[in-house]
Amino acid sequence: MRAARRVIAALVLLLGTLTACGYGSRGADGDGTPAAAHGRKLSADAVRIGYFPNLTHATALVGVRKGLIQQALGGTQVKTATFNAGPSEIEALNAGSIDIGFIGPSPAVNGYTRAGGRNLRIISGAASGGVSLVVNPRRIRSLNDVRGKRIATPQLGNTQDVAFLNWIADQGWKVDAQSGKGDVSVVRVDNKVTPDAYGAGSVDGAWVPEPTASKLVAEGAKVLLDEADLWPGKKFVITNIIVSQSFLTGHPDVVEAVLRGTVRTNRWIREHPAEAGRVANAALGDLTGKALPAAVLTHAWSRIGFTDDPLAATLRVQADRVARVGLLDHPRPAGIYDLGPLDRVLSGQGLPRVSDAGLGTP
Repeated sequence: MRAARRVIAALVLLLGTLTACGYGSRGADGDGTPAAAHGRKLSADAVRIGYFPNLTHATALVGVRKGLIQQALGGTQVKTATFNAGPSEIEALNAGSIDIGFIGPSPAVNGYTRAGGRNLRIISGAASGGVSLVVNPRRIRSLNDVRGKRIATPQLGNTQDVAFLNWIADQGWKVDAQSGKGDVSVVRVDNKVTPDAYGAGSVDGAWVPEPTASKLVAEGAKVLLDEADLWPGKKFVITNIIVSQSFLTGHPDVVEAVLRGTVRTNRWIREHPAEAGRVANAALGDLTGKALPAAVLTHAWSRIGFTDDPLAATLRVQADRVARVGLLDHPRPAGIYDLGPLDRVLSGQGLPRVSDAGLGTP
């Protein structure tokens, strides 16, 4: 069965390579919310929240599963949808299929710029770190050995894809961003498929978030580079919270309630790291059909930090990278943040305000 899965993975990988210029398919509906709505209803009957089945989205995984976000919303119901990568989530936000999303910085900047700054706002941070370049140690023993190899990223234009393309450029190597062809073959592969593609030998490594990176380590891969080591202070935004501007304008009370729930969730995760990891893993099991082995969870969980701070200065750098690698000519992140709702939540809990690095709403 394992050999058959790997053959199928190789075929899926080939098909994915042929269609890599697209921005991906829409996400499938999630498993709903385990918590029922109780109490006074806010200005909307429901709020639709999108996120990924990744540990870097554990604020959503834990906040939904424990009911912390639902509790903050009272009688307004949480509904969920899951996605493989950011570009497909942006499609859903633009189409009105979700109201709020957990997402990486590059798709947020891409989506905001392509819509002329009219579709979304970043309203909070969620996570930092949790991204690695993991490789087959028999084929790649040093960073220089990455040249000429096949390396997977989750989706064209997603945050890890841009980070890897930027790192390639730092090495002085050339790759066409759209096709992924060049001195390194960048292969866009769904995170769910990547471990089997690696096991089948279809890729030599991957630049991926957790828990995919740790799944590959369990398959015998080696962490060649932790992306955090490339950033000052080893902090960079990996997950933000965004909202459609129409929902923010029409339902500011719901947006602020969601943020009360996410701030409470992040605090609970930091105060109960071991239990939080188990809760996140149980949520992954529900969403993917299989929870992570204990060793994979432990390795992955230790590599992620959870923060309400959007680390906006690092998004500014990441926006510049989108242009540098050739995926967007002139990213325009000015005005992408509206941290007013978050600041009100933080002030209400005696916590300091966070910075938008000059990229806030006028």
